[in-house]
Order: sequence, then C-alpha cells, then structure tokens
Amino acid sequence: MKLLFKYLKSFAFALIVCLALLFGQAMADLSLPNLMSDIVNVGIQKNGIEEKAPKAISSDGFRLMQFFMSDADREIMASAYFRSNIYSPFSSTITLRPMPSWFQDFPLLTWWRNEGWGFPLPRNDYFLDDYLVAGNDPAKLVAVENAYGKAALAFINFMRAMTAEGGEGSFLGEGGLKDVDITEVYEQLLPFLSSLPPEAFADAIAAAEASDPQLWAQAGSALTMLFYEELGADLSSFQQSYIVKKGLLMLLVALAGVAAAVCVGFFASRIATSVAKSIRRDIFAKVESFGSHEFDKFSTASLITRTTNDVQHIQMLILMGIRMICYAPILGVGGVIMALGKSPSMAWIIAVAVLVLVGLIASILPLILPRFQRLQKLIDRLNLVSRETLSGIMVIRAFGNQKHEEGRFEKAARDLRDTERYTQRVMALMVPLMTIVMNGTMLAIVWIGAHKIAESSLQIGDMMAFMQYAMQIIMSFLMMSMMFIMMPRAFVSAKRVAEVLATRPGITDQENPKHLPDNGGPRGLVRFDRVSFRYHEAEEDVLKDISFTARPGETTAFIGSTGSGKSTLINLIPRFHDVSGGAIEIDGVNIKDLAQHELREAIGYVPQKGLLFSGDIESNILYGKEDATAEEIAKAIEVAQAAEFVAEAEKGLQTVIAQGGGNVSGGQRQRLAIARALVKKPPIYIFDDSFSALDFKTDTALRKALKEYTGHATVLVVAQRVSTIMNAEQIIVLEAGAIVGKGTHRELLETCPAYREIAESQLAKEELA
Repeated sequence: MKLLFKYLKSFAFALIVCLALLFGQAMADLSLPNLMSDIVNVGIQKNGIEEKAPKAISSDGFRLMQFFMSDADREIMASAYFRSNIYSPFSSTITLRPMPSWFQDFPLLTWWRNEGWGFPLPRNDYFLDDYLVAGNDPAKLVAVENAYGKAALAFINFMRAMTAEGGEGSFLGEGGLKDVDITEVYEQLLPFLSSLPPEAFADAIAAAEASDPQLWAQAGSALTMLFYEELGADLSSFQQSYIVKKGLLMLLVALAGVAAAVCVGFFASRIATSVAKSIRRDIFAKVESFGSHEFDKFSTASLITRTTNDVQHIQMLILMGIRMICYAPILGVGGVIMALGKSPSMAWIIAVAVLVLVGLIASILPLILPRFQRLQKLIDRLNLVSRETLSGIMVIRAFGNQKHEEGRFEKAARDLRDTERYTQRVMALMVPLMTIVMNGTMLAIVWIGAHKIAESSLQIGDMMAFMQYAMQIIMSFLMMSMMFIMMPRAFVSAKRVAEVLATRPGITDQENPKHLPDNGGPRGLVRFDRVSFRYHEAEEDVLKDISFTARPGETTAFIGSTGSGKSTLINLIPRFHDVSGGAIEIDGVNIKDLAQHELREAIGYVPQKGLLFSGDIESNILYGKEDATAEEIAKAIEVAQAAEFVAEAEKGLQTVIAQGGGNVSGGQRQRLAIARALVKKPPIYIFDDSFSALDFKTDTALRKALKEYTGHATVLVVAQRVSTIMNAEQIIVLEAGAIVGKGTHRELLETCPAYREIAESQLAKEELA
C-alpha cells in the first residue's frame, strides 16, 4: 500500500476531481429510479397532478371536505384558501389580489356559463394562497396538505362504509373515485351530509387520523383530480406536460451521469497509466544500478515479470479501484437511504440479500487468495524456462534435447494453467450464485410489494424504484467483491515490485564523490594495492593480495588457466564488483570515491561476449560516443579491422543488426564491440578476452593498429593466447586467484613456470625465443 500511496501522491488533485465526479455519477444514478417513480405515481396514476392539496377547489368541494375535518384542520384550510368571488363585480367586498400564474389552467374558476341566459354568472370557488403554492412557507403547506389528505381519506372511508351498507353513497363504483361524477356527489350527498350530526363523521375522521400519511397523499390526489376536472382543467395536458418535464429531466440526469463516468474513466486511465509508467521507469533505473549480487537475488526472468506483469496488475487495481472502490460505497449507502425512503418495511429484503452476498464472498475468498499469491511465482518460472530455452536453442538442438525442454516448458505451463483454471472456475461459480440472489431479491420485492400495493400502503412507482435501488445496492456489493478479488493479487504484485525498489545496490556512490585530476599530463594510471575479492556469501577469496600498476602508454596483460580470476580482476576496475580488501586507484584516486558515471566514462570496455544491440552498425558504434563524427567512426572501424566487412555490406553503416548481433558472425561482433570502445577514446581500455574469435591474421593486424591508436592510453588485456599478449609491456600471470608471475614475455619464460607451461603448450620452440 505504501508503494501505491507514494506514486498516487502526485495525483492528489486528479483523485479529488475523480471522487467528486464519482459522487455526481452516483447521485445521477440514484436520482433516476426516483424520477421514474414520479412518472409512474404522479404522471400516470395522478394525471401529472403533483400537489397534495388542490390549488383550486369549488365551493361545493370545499364544503364537502369540511364535513370530514376536525376543527383544527378547518381553521388551517380557512387560513390557506381564499374565495374566488373577490374578482367578481357582484361581490359584497372587493379585495385586490394579484392573479396567480396558474389561474388560467382552470377555465371555469370564478365563472360558469348558463346556457339558457347566454352570459356568465359568478361562482364562489376557492384557491390556495399563491404564497403557499410558491413554497414560501413549507411548514404551513405541509399542514394544509395533511389536513386536506386526512379529510379526503375520511371521505373515501365514509363512502366505502355507506356503499357496503347499500345506503346513500352507493354511487361509488367498482373503479373507485375514477368512476365518480363529482356533481352527482354534490347533488345527492351534500343535503344528506348536512342533515347528519358531527358525531356521524367522528369514526371516519379518527380512522383517517390513525392511517399512514402516505394514504393521506393518495386519497388527496384522487380527489384533487375530480376537483380539477370539475373546474375545467385539461388533465391530459397536465399529464403530458408532467411526463415530458420529468422525462427531459431524466435524460439530462442520465447524460450528466454518463459525462461524469466518461470523465472518471479518462482521469482514472491517465492516473493508472502514468503510475505504471513511473513504476516501470523506477524499476528499470534501479535494475541498471544492480550488481551481480542483486541479479543473483532476482533472476532476470523474475525482473522481467515484475516490470511487466506485476506492474500491469497494479495498473488495473488503480484503474478499477478509482472507478469502483470509491463509487461502490457511495452507490450502496445512497441506495440504502433511497430504498428506506420508498418503503422502510421492505428493507429486510435488501438486508437478507446483502448478508447472503457477504457470506458467498467470505466463503470464496479463502479458496482463491492463496492461488493468487502463487500465480506470480508460476509466471516467473514459465518466463525463466522460456528464456533459457530461447537463449540456448543451439545447444539444445546440438544435444538433441528438444523433448526434455518441451517437458520442462509443459510442466511450467501446466502448473500455471491448473492454478489459473482453479481461480477462474471458483470466480465463475460466483456469477450464477449472484444471479440467483438478484433474481430471488426481485421476486421477494414483487411478491411483498404487490400485497402492499393492494393494501394501499405502497404505490406502484415506489415499488419499481425500490427494485432498482435494491439492484444498485447489490451491484455495489458485487463491485466491492470484484475489488476484494483483484486486490490480493495486485498487492502481491505491489509487494514484489516494492522488493525490487527497496533493494539497496551493493555498489553505490559516495555522498560527495571526488573527481579524476585533469592536470594536462598523461591520464589512466591504474594501481592495485593488495586487492582481494570474495563473492557474496562465498567461503573464501577468489582474488588474493593483488598488487600491480598499469601505466599510460603501456599494455598490461593478464593470462592464466581457466578459473584463475582474470575476468573477475578486470571487472573490479569499472566497479562491476567492489573489492573485499585493499584498494584500486586511478590517477591516485580510489575508485570507490569516484562517481560510477565518471569512472566508467574514463574506461572503454570490451566484454568477453561481444554483445550488440538491435539497430544498425552505426547506432552500435555511436553507443560508445553519441556525438562521434563520421571520421571518428570510420577510424574506429578501421582500427578494429571491421572496415572490410562493413564496406561489403549492402547498406554499409546502416546495415541492420538483429537483437544481440545474431545476424553477424562471432568475429564480426567482437570487432564491432571493439570499435564501439575505440570511438570513445578514453584514457583506459579494457579488453576482456576480446580477440578469441579472431583469426591470427586479423589478431595481428588488430594489435598493431591498436598500439598506434591507443598509444597514450592504459591498455588492459585479458587473453588466453600467448601470441596476443607476448609484446605487452607487462604480463601478469594468475593462478588460483593470486599473482604467480609478473614481467615481460621473456622475463616470465625464465622466472615463471606457470607462464612457461602455457607458452610451451601454444607456441613452437622457435616462437618462444
């Protein structure tokens, strides 16, 4: 986790933006079911009439409602509604009020037309104070809505009771209030109700008071439609206008959610890929500083896997984590809040579904987490086998071991396949189980919700919205379960990457490094002072008490039997290894006190294996010196005895070089590697058995040209052939990691039996003299 936080720190602002966008997306997703519920409940069932208390009501309707109100509710209604005859010239009192904007929705409000007389007559209707309609006094508006809703419910209950008794009020049809003609209600019922004592309505009013407020709203809306229709309102226009308005709002909300999702995807992708790029860059830089000990600790195949596959898992975790880890909790918590608002009594269904999901996830995670931890090691193993097979294909073919290598690869691939298959099968099992949970939840909601709708305690739109919120809650848990499955594997990968980044290289620079002197004189004096070296965790030194001086303008050669320590000794100079004891100095400065870059800038190194990089001949030569001129390149190639085959190549310096130099011969690779070092013109040259692939003629010509080209430099040569080094100013003979002879060719023939034995095995008697 520390690794992720370290790299995500620089993206703090972008993460905050993503979090805000995810919150907006979640709010948009949570708003859509609510809007859909409004369309069903209000737009379809209530003809688009939103208000719970009518904005306008006829005088007969107002009188009817008062029969079913308590004294307190009558006072509330009287303070909120005003008589419409204030606009009539026949009114006894004139009170000037601004006409509400919605007044035109009710053509028959205030006036009605008498067909017999042919002119309009005033009506004494009521309208709601426009101050309340505008929502300027929410508390009073709620009180008015409750008073009206209770009265409407009491009226409906009263009518049902009378219909059941078969008395007055039997005009209430099977379709409920939708089949009622409100004018017939006035004509038949008002005189009857006027004759009843107030106690006759007490039971209906008390029952309404004790009912769910949701029933008040439903009853009030049903009566409001009748009152509006009585006043000439076009209910179909109301319905169409409401549905279009809510539909456009749903479209805008959906588009806003989509826009937020797209923006989150864009930012999450940028963050994830940028973090992956930074991690890969840091791993590569860290690996470049590794010494042999670190490469022994992390195999090449493992380092490749950590740089590619492991970083890919981290990238996917960041990408999906930003989009899911932050989004799922917001959606889940918001869904619970919204669902409880629609139907608290059905919340137990969601609770059961969530508990089942958590149980499924808790039972599956222990099965797959150990497998995820093993997967990365199996990928390492497969890469290792593949790399070894491809690198050693010629040896494999030469010994006819293709079947053996196929068996190794088959085992590595089979182990990886079996582990992957197990995890995929377990994860695939989750899909049908989750589907069963989701479908079971939907079935329970529909079954229980249908009974509540029949009891008038739940509206159809609310049940539909509850279903969608339930799905959103379940989906949020599914997203979190996916992240719980992804996170362990990504954390394993992050741990493996962190191991590489946290590894401190054994070879490091001093905090305040020194610099090589530049006094204008000869440079490149190399001095070994009682140097010893031991490989990490080895039991004994492989180099012991090595002391010599290599001077500018001279060639110092190293020879000895296989395993005597020649290459190990020469690799101490560029600090590929650090000495275990003693010191190595260049121009009087201990190489440990120099920055590695400055040290290696002073050395032209040609390794045993002439490694070339993919590109062309010119790019490989320029690897030694990027700003080398054409003349410098031509001279280096000429000295390295590579001019002939470069000239014969079809494209000359632009001839393509395959990876590792696989499309040129061993001798050509060595000569190009030598040219790469020569073009650098450093004060020190190191040739680590770099002439072994050359024929004697080319070897002789190359040594002669080198003597002239490197006349003022210090030349260090490791060789197996005596003929290559017999003209060196200083020859050092190594045996079992110690110097057993030092001098010129002639001196060593007389003083060093080991050298004489090597020389006699390679040269004729006349060549020894």
